[in-house]
Amino acid sequence: MTTTAASSASSHHLSPAFPGRAPWGTAGKLRAWQQGAMERYVQEQPRDFLAVATPGAGKTTFALTLASWLLHHHVVQQVTVVAPTEHLKKQWAEAAARIGIKLDPEYSAGPLGKDYDGVAVTYAGVGVRPMLHRNRVEQRKTLVILDEIHHAGDSKSWGEACLEAFEPATRRLALTGTPFRSDTNPIPFVTYEEGNDGIRRSSADYTYGYGNALADHVVRPVIFLSYSGNMRWRTKAGDEIAARLGEPMTKDAISQAWRTALDARGEWMPSVLRAADQRLTEVRKGIPDAGALVIATDQDSARAYAKLIREITGSKATVVLSDDTGASKRIDDFAASNDRWMVAVRMVSEGVDVPRLAVGVYATTISTPLFFAQAVGRFVRSRRRGETASVFLPTVPDLLTFANEMEVERDHALDKPKKEGEEDPYAESEKEMDEANKEQDEDTGEQEQFSFEALESEAVFDRVLYDGAEFGMQAHPGSEEEQDYLGIPGLLEPDQVQMLLQKRQARQIAHSRKKPDEEADLLELPAERRPVVSHKEMMELRKSLNTMVSAYVHQTGKPHGVIHTELRRTCGGPPSAEATAGQLRQRIAKVQEWATRMK
Repeated sequence: MTTTAASSASSHHLSPAFPGRAPWGTAGKLRAWQQGAMERYVQEQPRDFLAVATPGAGKTTFALTLASWLLHHHVVQQVTVVAPTEHLKKQWAEAAARIGIKLDPEYSAGPLGKDYDGVAVTYAGVGVRPMLHRNRVEQRKTLVILDEIHHAGDSKSWGEACLEAFEPATRRLALTGTPFRSDTNPIPFVTYEEGNDGIRRSSADYTYGYGNALADHVVRPVIFLSYSGNMRWRTKAGDEIAARLGEPMTKDAISQAWRTALDARGEWMPSVLRAADQRLTEVRKGIPDAGALVIATDQDSARAYAKLIREITGSKATVVLSDDTGASKRIDDFAASNDRWMVAVRMVSEGVDVPRLAVGVYATTISTPLFFAQAVGRFVRSRRRGETASVFLPTVPDLLTFANEMEVERDHALDKPKKEGEEDPYAESEKEMDEANKEQDEDTGEQEQFSFEALESEAVFDRVLYDGAEFGMQAHPGSEEEQDYLGIPGLLEPDQVQMLLQKRQARQIAHSRKKPDEEADLLELPAERRPVVSHKEMMELRKSLNTMVSAYVHQTGKPHGVIHTELRRTCGGPPSAEATAGQLRQRIAKVQEWATRMK
């Protein structure tokens, strides 16, 4: 059978209503990437297939189309879906039912009912009883769909259980939107290939990245609105510390300033929630049912944020807690409603499908690139051409780096890079990775490690990040300058977003120059000293710094790492991969000064 005929057969076998109206620019009932992935699969007929597609691109549709084709052509007799959470397990069963594949999401043991074509289970469930699932797979030809397969690397026991349970499967389809991990646990059924640098990286059979999806109008462009401000807190030792969020600080100080900002009793969170609600109102002019989501660190914070939202908007927010037995129903009810706000603890960060979410507030201290990508993925699902997403962030170096690198595609590396002198923002500790993947709100021990008391905080509109570039200058909340950015229409083409941001910045600079210094609304550098810095320019600055450091290494005989540490100690600030353009230029000037002195 030809690939075209195979794809046609798969589409014909599906219900005419599935997957519904595809966004502008896609092919027929299947989006272009889904059709392409189907054709590649049918042509090659592999036992294992890894599809990497950006959050919101439609991995479920592709997987169920393929499952339908394999069942229809008797390649397999049953389907097993493995999902990260209970909620996603039920979502898979509901989506499969819409195209005539009946999966039992409540399966626990024994023979499967005759009415079902398979089961939907969680990675944790497989971890508890791997032999139960192996027996089912050995009895009948099975397609195993491993959703967000990077979770199979979360713990050694989960990975081993998946290998034991599904090693005999006839076909295995692995799906992920975020294949990169900061640890080096191998992911089952994923092929790793060694690159020229000696590092083994995951090899996908089909990749559809955020940049491609954005060009195809499959996902929304994301506007990140960053807020800094003055923070004051008391340490465990009783010392009072004041600092501005986003200024050069030690890692511990950044953590404490960040947590101070997120404290609901200060002024930072109310100001940012107020701004996000104004943004939601603007977005709703073009997207009437648009919703907003706050991603909180813990249950107490979530409840406190919900209270603030009620005070600000006069309306109640839906609160979703991960140990709440009614969490799935609350999410479904919110998705089907016209309500404005939802507050959730971690669990909405991945796979949960609420397409009307268009405004987000990142109010958690989790700083792994995996969690950030999953969180932002909740807002990018496009339903019609021109929709934009807006995500509010604290001005924290890690988060700004991740926001600027939305379109960078990564694979899971099994080996740590060993290039001396270069600092890697993706080399988080395994502890932080575990934190990002927790489903329950257990005690993280963070309180003891960084015990402090948040005393006061204030918010300052800092900048807008879009498509690797930064726009805007600092302004007070409620000011004309801030309102200019909050009022950007919610329905725009990507190039229109860029053009509007440039116009807003030009207007803000013009206003700033007309005002006397004492009346200027800017709290830091004047407009002409805060130019737009693209991500490409940032990479060039980091490259220049590394080149200068390498030259100084030959001059002094000191290791790269020692020189980087001395530069940070002298100039302040985070590792070079997280530093601002100004900090990088300052370090370049400093190492040049050192080198000149030695001559």
